[in-house]
This record gives sequence, C-alpha cells and structure tokens, in this order.
Amino acid sequence: MAKNFVFVGLFGSGKTEVAINYALKLKNEYENVAIADVDIISPYFRTRDAIDELEAEGIKVVTPPGALKHADLPIVTGAVAGYLNNPQYKTVLDVGGEENGIVVVGYLKPHLKDTEIYMVVNTRRPFTSTVEGIVKTYEQLTKVTKIKIDYLINNSNLSSETTKEVILEGERILKEASQVLEVPVKYTVIPDFLEDFETEFPKFRLKRFMKMDF
Repeated sequence: MAKNFVFVGLFGSGKTEVAINYALKLKNEYENVAIADVDIISPYFRTRDAIDELEAEGIKVVTPPGALKHADLPIVTGAVAGYLNNPQYKTVLDVGGEENGIVVVGYLKPHLKDTEIYMVVNTRRPFTSTVEGIVKTYEQLTKVTKIKIDYLINNSNLSSETTKEVILEGERILKEASQVLEVPVKYTVIPDFLEDFETEFPKFRLKRFMKMDF
C-alpha cells in the first residue's frame, strides 16, 4: 500500500469529501494519519472546515498556521512536505483541481515518492459530464503537473438529491473514459444516506461533511 494519497478534481467534484473520508478510512487501519489542506484556489468546501471532526478522530490536520488558516491565500506550509516524508504517517492531500490549483502537486513532486494520485469525477458537473470532457480535464491536469494520475474515482452526485441512477450513470460514463485514458477506476462513491446497491467498481461509502447545492 502506498504511503501518500493525493486527491484532485475540479470544483464540484467532491474531492474534499472523498479525501476526508479516505483519511478516516486509513485511521481505521493505521495509527498515524495526516491530511493536508493544500487547496489554494477555492475558499469553499475545504478540509480545514472539518478540522474539529477530524482531530476528534485522532487525525492530524495540516493547514496554514494561526489566522492564515481561513485566509484565501496560496499558502503551502513546510509541514506538508514533512508529513509526506515522515515514514510513520499515512498522509492524504486535498488539492485544488483547477489548473492554477494543481500546480501544488508539481511543487511537491520531489516529496511524492510513494504516492497514489486520484482524480475524483462528478459526471453531473459541466466540464466532466461526458467522456470527452473527462479526458480533456485529465489531459489538462497532467500536462500542468507532469505527473501521472493513477486512478479515477466515480463520485457522480447531486448532493442530497443523489440517486442510485445518478451514480450508475456516472459509472457508465467513467468506465468509457477509463478505457480511453487507460487509467483504472478505483471506487464508486455511495453516500451514506443511500441504501447499498450493486456497482461495477468497488464501493466507497461516504459521510458528507460539506453541504453543496446544485
């Protein structure tokens, strides 16, 4: 299993929710888990907004210090690299997915030796609603950072209006994109308010921490 896990995705993909839930999943298996909020673009729906819940679970949350924690500034502290290199910690990165945000991954590339990178996709968002849009997004993000995205994650959703049909339609679209890109799909996300159902890809149950209206 990798030591570090990076989650990228366009605004509205739900990558912050997935990153938070993945950190919680890791905490069930490993003693030392950290999650770093390096989203330098969006002032909304950031890991730092769930800091109390995460710290209550014993997860180290890495954010800009003091009053800068809530500033809308492009700040990446040296502690992020520290946790990425600390062999005692499994570390999750929540990264802004727009082109100006994902440059952080390029900046941190020297510290991403044992890392899996995931692109979270919501097929109910405009730029990733089609196979062509997903492929274009993938190509744009990898071109900027010159890194390889290891897995795709199907997080097709309409917030509280998400249905089984929305998720399965997303699976179908992402499966086709996966074949074009030759990048496997790691999970299909199912929010905890839906009953379980069969999916083609492994299921990832998700508790919502952020609220988003479409």
